[in-house]
Amino acid sequence: MDVRLVEVTRASVRAVCRLDAGDDGRQVAPNAVSIAEAHFCPQAWFRAIEADTELAGFLMLYDPTLGTDPEESNFTLWRLMVDARFQNRGIGARAIEQLIEHLRSRPGARQLHLSHVKGNDAVARLYRRLGFRYTGVEDEGELVMVRDL
Repeated sequence: MDVRLVEVTRASVRAVCRLDAGDDGRQVAPNAVSIAEAHFCPQAWFRAIEADTELAGFLMLYDPTLGTDPEESNFTLWRLMVDARFQNRGIGARAIEQLIEHLRSRPGARQLHLSHVKGNDAVARLYRRLGFRYTGVEDEGELVMVRDL
């Protein structure tokens, strides 16, 4: 399966907003909320995840090089969601791998940070398999992980 990160466009935004992780918003915010937040944060970089030719998910990166806050330097995977119809097929892992390739072209990118809800063992296994490690930090009830690029 070919997995790509694609720009969210005027033509695709409604379809991206209809994607649903199947968790009733408990683990990941709806894509419409993420896109709205991105429009108020200059550091947000977001893409739809396409599997073959179908929209399958969404991710959003906090890229400090896009903003003007000199104190913030962490590149952070802000959101990752895979639609319930596409879960457990390796799509999330491939999307993160593509994000890491993108980050390697960003100035100053040395690590990728992320966090996840406590008790989500499936996502914890995914992130560990991709080389993330726990930092020992908890942020708003979520466990923080980091991976060197």
